[in-house]
Amino acid sequence: MISQQILKNTINISFFYYFIDLIFSSMYVHRMKTFSLKREQIKKKWLLIDADKAVLGRLAVISATILRGKNKPEYTPNQDCGDNLIIINSDKVHLTGNKEKEKIYYRHTGFPGGLKETNPAKLKAKNKSTDIIKLAIKRMIPKGPLGSQQLSNCKIFSGSEHVHKAQNPEVLDIAKLNNKNLSR
Repeated sequence: MISQQILKNTINISFFYYFIDLIFSSMYVHRMKTFSLKREQIKKKWLLIDADKAVLGRLAVISATILRGKNKPEYTPNQDCGDNLIIINSDKVHLTGNKEKEKIYYRHTGFPGGLKETNPAKLKAKNKSTDIIKLAIKRMIPKGPLGSQQLSNCKIFSGSEHVHKAQNPEVLDIAKLNNKNLSR
């Protein structure tokens, strides 16, 4: 008799707490759905960055962020939602410290003993200053097909002229973002 009453009270109490949990969980928990951008919803802008006296690493970080779209509130990791980017004056980019002569870029021809090396000073002498910036940005973007697509949205020119004037690019002043972005 006593055990039946205890069992009945326990069931009533557990039902009461279960009922209270249901009421409060629906009242205080706001469920949100994760937003995922669709391909049709992507809107790309054209941005222009002047690399004159810009520090290479800081320029590459800003560029990679724009190309991936991480500066947008609707960023989606599996979509190419970044903007198109034009970088001019790549021959005037600045490398801090002794990196101009001491930094080494390696590549391999695919044949035995085919390891080749070069440095930024040699690349600038061969008028391949665009490759310096492209390599820095490429290493900050994920590897794979999506990363290749995002990198193809970056157009780099060694002079101050570019062929994308019809797109009316918006000028992005990287010195206003942080004064360390330009060499002193």
